[in-house]
Amino acid sequence: MGLDGKVCIITGGGSGIGRSTALMMAEAGAKVVLVGRTASKVEQVQKEIESAGGTATASSLDVADREAGLQLAKDVLAEFGQVDVLLNNAGHSSKHRMLMTTTPEELRSVIDSNLIGTIYLSQAVMPSMLERGEGTIINVSSLAGVTPGLLAGMAYGAAKAAVINFTSFLNAEFKNTGVRASVVIPGEVDTPILDGRPVNPSRDARDTMVTPEDAAEAITLIAGLPQRTCIPELVIRPTYMRDTSAEVGIL
Repeated sequence: MGLDGKVCIITGGGSGIGRSTALMMAEAGAKVVLVGRTASKVEQVQKEIESAGGTATASSLDVADREAGLQLAKDVLAEFGQVDVLLNNAGHSSKHRMLMTTTPEELRSVIDSNLIGTIYLSQAVMPSMLERGEGTIINVSSLAGVTPGLLAGMAYGAAKAAVINFTSFLNAEFKNTGVRASVVIPGEVDTPILDGRPVNPSRDARDTMVTPEDAAEAITLIAGLPQRTCIPELVIRPTYMRDTSAEVGIL
C-alpha cells in the first residue's frame, strides 16, 4: 500500500476534507494537484505541501465548467504524464433547504458542484486511465444521500444520492479495465460547509463529529490500496449520534 509517486487530483482542495487529504497524500509521497474555485485557498495549501518537502500544483476553476476540466486533465498529463487518483470532493449545500424555498439558482449550484462536476472530471480523466489500464476515482457523498433529512436539505441530499449511484455505475461500466471507483459517505464532518447551515452547530457539537483528518485517512486508505483491491463504498460517521432537531431552524 502506498502513494509514492502517484498523481492525485483533489477537487475542493482548499479547505476541509480536500485540504486534509491533500496534505496526507503529499506526506505519503503523492504529487498533488489541488483544484478549487478560490485561487488563494488552493495556493495556500500548495505552499503548505511544498514547505514540507512535497510536490503540489494549484488550479482555480469551477468543476462544473466542462472545458476547464478537460483542460485541467490535459495540463496534468502534460506535466506529470499520468493521473492515478481523482478525488471528487468539491461540493456545497444551499442556504434554503426545503422544497418550496430552495431557489432555482441554489438548486442548479448544488447539483453543479456536487454531481455535474464529479461527472465532468471523471470524463476528463477516464481516457488516460483506460489507456494505462489502471486508475482510481473516489467520490465524496454524504449520509444525507442515504437518509434524506431536513438538516441537509432537499437539493444536497438528492445530489449526494446521485453521486452514490454514479459511483456504482462507474464500476459497472468499467469493470475489468483496471479502473476502480469508490464512494466515501461521511456523516457529520466538522468542515466549513457547516457554516452555511441555518443554525450553526456549537463547538461542543462539532467536537463529536468526524474531523477532516478522519475522512482524509479513509480516503487515503482507499487510494493507497493495491490496484487489485477496491472498496466500492465506505461509510464514516460519528460514533456519537447526536440530536440535531434544534438545529433545523427556519429552512
